[in-house]
Amino acid sequence: MSDHPTTRSAPPADSAALAGRLRAPVAGAAVALVLTGAILAGSRNLDNFDVALLGYAIGTVVLGFGAAYRTVLWAESPAARRYLVRGWKAILKPGPGLPKSVVRRTALSTLLLQRFIAERSTARWLAHQGLFWGVISASLITFPLTFGWIHFRAVEGTESLYWIYMNGVRTISVDALGSAGWLMFHGLNFSAVLVIGGGAWFLYQRWSERGNNLTRFGRDLLPLIALIAISVSGLLLTVSSSFMDGFAYQPLAFIHMCTVVLTLVWIPFGKFFHTVQRPAMIGIHLHKEASLASGGSLECRVCGAEIEGAVFVGDLQKTMAELGLDYSGWVETCPACKRIARGASYRTDVKAGF
Repeated sequence: MSDHPTTRSAPPADSAALAGRLRAPVAGAAVALVLTGAILAGSRNLDNFDVALLGYAIGTVVLGFGAAYRTVLWAESPAARRYLVRGWKAILKPGPGLPKSVVRRTALSTLLLQRFIAERSTARWLAHQGLFWGVISASLITFPLTFGWIHFRAVEGTESLYWIYMNGVRTISVDALGSAGWLMFHGLNFSAVLVIGGGAWFLYQRWSERGNNLTRFGRDLLPLIALIAISVSGLLLTVSSSFMDGFAYQPLAFIHMCTVVLTLVWIPFGKFFHTVQRPAMIGIHLHKEASLASGGSLECRVCGAEIEGAVFVGDLQKTMAELGLDYSGWVETCPACKRIARGASYRTDVKAGF
């Protein structure tokens, strides 16, 4: 017998699992490269790029990588993958039972107006709309400027006229002291006011909720604090330049940039990731309607009440089977009967007399 220990060859790597682990970083790198290319192309090889915005540009590229990385990981789960595919099919090819008008109405109600929040509370809906449109408007202003897609140049021989260049092409001039120019150059201030109003309302609600403690700080409070900090520091830049002759402008600009960049990097890995997930929810709503239109509704196995579309429930059963969750009968039960069953089980198995 040999004195040398027997060496065993390692089992062959699972190519499918390896491919699954590589998809997320590859997707992130692809998005980061596309954003970098967009910055180079839009700024005419950085000729129109403002070096002062370099930190914002780097933060945006990292955001693109993280958002793509996290989205692919999310889509790898059986439930997300199935409903994303079903949802996009419903969006891109609605079918005879789901006209395009339903797609447009669902997108308007769910994504833009967010009427499902208004059903809970008008104040909550107004605050959420302030946050939503404040962030959207700020993004529409900031990203083109950061990428060099839009920039301004003073018109020679004038004091307040500026040419607007888009992708390096001169378009129209605007008077910075006129009403249109004033609104344009103060657009971020209006966005900041919307964000501060909505964020302050939610921050108060979160802080005053019963049982709130530091364990919820990173999940619920810190995102709101970050948005408010970005908005307040941005407004202070305007205050410094307009009313204080530029006093402390450079330190404020540095603080504002750090706050923005850290928030951009954090978006894909915190609560802000729901900004990516929420649009995907439109497809699930449409899939539910398409399921009802194509296969009818499924009735509760206990009381006979309508639950959801039969196709939708069938997809849910397939997903649960893939996850090893054997609750097919529970899926075919309406919410009211589920509550009754839970109460009966609690009374029998946990606390008699409940």
